[in-house]
Amino acid sequence: MYSQLANNIRILIVDDHPVVRAGLTTLLGTQPGLQVVGSASSGTEALETLRTGEGIDLVLLDLRMPEMNGIDVLLAMRREGLTTHVIVLTSFETDEDIYRSVQAGAEGYLLKNTSQAEMVEAIRTVHAGSRYIPRHIASRLTERMMRTELTSRELEILSMVVKGLTNKQIGRVLEISSHTVRNHVNSLIEKLDAADRTEAATTAIQRGIIGVD
Repeated sequence: MYSQLANNIRILIVDDHPVVRAGLTTLLGTQPGLQVVGSASSGTEALETLRTGEGIDLVLLDLRMPEMNGIDVLLAMRREGLTTHVIVLTSFETDEDIYRSVQAGAEGYLLKNTSQAEMVEAIRTVHAGSRYIPRHIASRLTERMMRTELTSRELEILSMVVKGLTNKQIGRVLEISSHTVRNHVNSLIEKLDAADRTEAATTAIQRGIIGVD
């Protein structure tokens, strides 16, 4: 099906772990029609390479990197008009990771334990102009897109709920009444389909809405 490709698909690997970069370079370098032309150890280095380097068709992008994560790279690429195809390749599959990646412009989403055959298929599919999101990840993306968005204020309050602050404490920090905080918390509980604030906090962590150090 792909034998008629006139040129190799030129790939940039972006991951802060050298073992991962080396492994992917070896794994993909043996595949006909694919060529790893470079690697970057950070989001900042990836952007510099994309700005100055020519001939990169597709980026395999890690999500969790220090200083500049994969979502930030995707958003920066959009702002700067960099149209290189991107597949997120990560160890994480929370609902929010998937949703934010696709919203930011990723055309594919793979886990690092993906088989070689599927990774190659994803690269070729995305390079050809289509999305590649495995079925189980696509179903989670659909569920996430159907849920009501949390407002910036709700996210702010949710992060404090996760930290264990009471309504009164949150009110003091945000300089709003505890009654207003309670209304926001009730809204959060409803949107997250939780029974109470404790379950809302647990759900937020499990779905990756709020990160925990």
